[in-house]
Amino acid sequence: QVQLVESGGGLVQVGGSLRLSCAASGRTFSSYAMGWFRQAPGKERELVVAINWSGERTSYASSVKGRFTISRDNAKNTVYLQMNSLKPEDTAVYYCAAGSLGRFMRRDPDLDAWGQGTLVTVSS
Repeated sequence: QVQLVESGGGLVQVGGSLRLSCAASGRTFSSYAMGWFRQAPGKERELVVAINWSGERTSYASSVKGRFTISRDNAKNTVYLQMNSLKPEDTAVYYCAAGSLGRFMRRDPDLDAWGQGTLVTVSS
């Protein structure tokens, strides 16, 4: 079982950028698809983006396409989320997760591992 720890959240102004990192423990990281979810206050958790094991396939929510970029470094057991042109509506707790790409695509919450979350606050 892989364990995940997110970092990089914080307070940023509208239009600013942040990069989130998700470090995974375990030797099976490269076998997992990875994804980032977010949950804003009073809203349901939503999938932001997913990436397959090799990094060749990605899928973005329409709300972040063109502004966010996911990447992974399997040698470092880490997945990243570069967030640019941030908007107040991006304010949320961001969670990384590991599982199969199929489950991510089906928005299936029954994934193999979740991080504890990191808060991103975009101020206007």
